[in-house]
Amino acid sequence: MKHFLRGGKAQLAVWAAFFSNGAAMATWVSRLPSIQNKLGLSEGSLGLVLLGSSMGTITALLLAGNIIEKLGSSKVTLISALVLCGSLPLLSLAPDAVLLFFLLFFFGGAMSLMDVAMNEQAVLVERKTQLSLMSTFHGGFSIGAMAGAMIGAGMATLPSNSLVLHFALAAVLFSAINISIFPYFLPAKSEHHEKRRTIRIPERALWALGVIAFCSMITEGAMGDWSAIYLTNILQTSSSYAALGYAVFSLMMTIGRFGGDSITSKWGMVGVIRTGSLIATTGLVAIILTHSPTIAIMGFGLVGLGVANVIPLVYKAAGNSPGIPTGTGIAGVASIGYVGSLIGPPLMGAIAEKASLRASFTLIAILISTLTVTASSISRHGRNETKIQEDN
Repeated sequence: MKHFLRGGKAQLAVWAAFFSNGAAMATWVSRLPSIQNKLGLSEGSLGLVLLGSSMGTITALLLAGNIIEKLGSSKVTLISALVLCGSLPLLSLAPDAVLLFFLLFFFGGAMSLMDVAMNEQAVLVERKTQLSLMSTFHGGFSIGAMAGAMIGAGMATLPSNSLVLHFALAAVLFSAINISIFPYFLPAKSEHHEKRRTIRIPERALWALGVIAFCSMITEGAMGDWSAIYLTNILQTSSSYAALGYAVFSLMMTIGRFGGDSITSKWGMVGVIRTGSLIATTGLVAIILTHSPTIAIMGFGLVGLGVANVIPLVYKAAGNSPGIPTGTGIAGVASIGYVGSLIGPPLMGAIAEKASLRASFTLIAILISTLTVTASSISRHGRNETKIQEDN
């Protein structure tokens, strides 16, 4: 973290982009119950509506490589950020589930397109400065998500008509941040001149990294979707106490990311991912075996610490893959990883219904433990990889 402050305006600009992306996401998620109540949606109907965001995410990831090659990651970061922010007030005004579905398609698409573009900017900054910064950038996303969630929780205590005001103010604030930081992004010209394809299927060379991303994202999604339910239904805690599970997971993930760059410079990317896999697996085993809510919450914290740096390092490796444009590499790995986010909730629900939620968490433990073996594939993606400078 210390050397992050030596990098200048480009680093701060990219960090701010990550922050605003996380804050925008949390703004929407934090007010989801208000949206559900406003439209009178059942859990099943809400689940179908939320597929709009997932479909937008996958569509954008298939198009991202070509769009970024054509326009450049700096412009794509700004444009997608403005679409993301502009869609927030529209989401709060949606009169029915059908329109909300289509608005979420653009919301999810803009969020994932911005995700790929700002990660390319992060790779470019690392190359220019010869510093390891990726985990700190992703820490910015975590801080933004925590800030957005806290603001959303506060706004939710106000009268119901505060929803539109909340989203409008958030849109203005986050748009202003992204407009102000745009001049400090780094320009990038594609080093590749092959014929552009509108839709890109991930290159075979990226599949191993995609598997790592898949296992990490399905684990992160499981913590978000099922931690409170596990604590409530399996360990019989109160709903307020159950909320601590995901809160501790998020806090430890944030702490892990801000220390990730320093640790990576000492252990290397493979070492960090393998160690993280062991920590996360230990946390999940504790959650599965214990009957103590306190130990389970500590387990959720270990999972957050363990997976904290997996996605930052996988994106870094993908952006430095030999012979593959930076944005295309990141988009390819992200598209495989996001499949984990899509299939995770229904898969865990199906297993829980047929067996138990403990069995669902056992599957997640098995998946995340495989990173101790697959982590070695990250070392083969090293084009223009930054030389790490020690924090002296």
